[in-house]
Amino acid sequence: MHEVKHKTGFIILITLVATIGGFLFGFDSGVINGTVDGLKTAFNSDSVVTGFNVASMLLGCAVGAFFAGALADKLGRRTILVVASVFFTISAWGSGIANASGEFIFYRVLGGLAVGAASVLAPAYISEVTPAKFRGTLSSVQQIAIISGLFFAFLSNYSIAKFAGKSTDLFAWGFEAWRWMFWIELFPAVTFFFALLLIPESPRFLVASGKKEKALVVLRKLMGDDAPAKLAEIEQSLAGDHHRPRLKDIVDSKCGIRPIVWVGIGLATFQQLVGINVVFYYGAVLWQSAGFQESDALLINVISGAVSIAACFVATALVDRVGRKPLLLVGSIGMAITLGAMAAVFATSAMGENGTLQLVGKSGVTALVSANLYVFFFNISWGPIMWVMLGEMFPNQIRGSGLAVSGLAQWFSNFAITMTFPIMLAGIGLGGAYGFYAVCSAISIFFIVKFVHETKGIELEEMKG
Repeated sequence: MHEVKHKTGFIILITLVATIGGFLFGFDSGVINGTVDGLKTAFNSDSVVTGFNVASMLLGCAVGAFFAGALADKLGRRTILVVASVFFTISAWGSGIANASGEFIFYRVLGGLAVGAASVLAPAYISEVTPAKFRGTLSSVQQIAIISGLFFAFLSNYSIAKFAGKSTDLFAWGFEAWRWMFWIELFPAVTFFFALLLIPESPRFLVASGKKEKALVVLRKLMGDDAPAKLAEIEQSLAGDHHRPRLKDIVDSKCGIRPIVWVGIGLATFQQLVGINVVFYYGAVLWQSAGFQESDALLINVISGAVSIAACFVATALVDRVGRKPLLLVGSIGMAITLGAMAAVFATSAMGENGTLQLVGKSGVTALVSANLYVFFFNISWGPIMWVMLGEMFPNQIRGSGLAVSGLAQWFSNFAITMTFPIMLAGIGLGGAYGFYAVCSAISIFFIVKFVHETKGIELEEMKG
């Protein structure tokens, strides 16, 4: 068998376009952090309403992830990403012009739909236009884009607030700073829309839709003269079902749904059960408890962001060399140890008069080092690799449906972990909460060993399930 000659430059270009969705995913998730005071003031809302204003996007994310996967099988991957880019744009504008909580929540949920869609379809699209030999490398760029989006949201929030004085002060043209924090997102959102119009539809979707001539045109752009052979492979992978992909294709008489979809749900759920969003959302509290001044919190967040991006680059360099499963195992073991160390420190630390932890001496250093090592282990493993595997592990016939169900599980778990942390904090304390995440990390080790199968170097047409 001769080696297929792929048009690498073109593949990288369209991959980078798809990852703008990941950047917007990160930016839209992070921008809310700098606007909380502005929302309270503008809407005169109490803590409960403000909390829902902040969390409302997650509900849209769950719905968006589920329906995007199913709709992408009917209308196309690129088509739904274009719709998501429009939703990103409307949400960014509307969140900034909102004058009441109800109006704001509507626009944030709309943005959540876009985030949910981008979270599952960007990695799916990348997997379907890249060759197996470097599919993992290009797919993992999605996580770099997500972390970069978060980083730039924090950076733009800080810059706008610094120039204005604070988030509730006027910034430009008579509008408060917090409104401009949302409007900054218009630039990448509009760029995403126009860039998507320049890239082709997924050839796997085109074949499944019976559009073989269009699929062949796209495949020629991706791999030149080897396109007809790849077209035949894709057709063969779909031949046993004799119909276009649909949601009920994942149904299994013995297990309810196919075992491979259960594995996808497990991957999506464990990524949240290890507590990554709690560490990000409540990081400032940790740093201040460790003895740092509030003014240092931004610098520490920037350092953590830099660690995250560096770890993602490590994952990108290794994923097609050592494989997906080894990286997941290393990540789970590392997270179990570092979370365990943090839990032990928190459980044995004294409480101050104001109810905050008093981390003194080595305990403060241990907590900070463990937290950053935890972030590193997550971002060389479960952060990018979960999305890589969801985009590639399902057979062609059920990729959209498998992503829909797994994406729903991922965002529901995100919502559950985020909402239960304050409850756990009041009940079992910070040590107990981090102990729970450490146990989940340990359980994920057994899940990987028992149920996760390596996908490195395997063509999408050869995926079993």
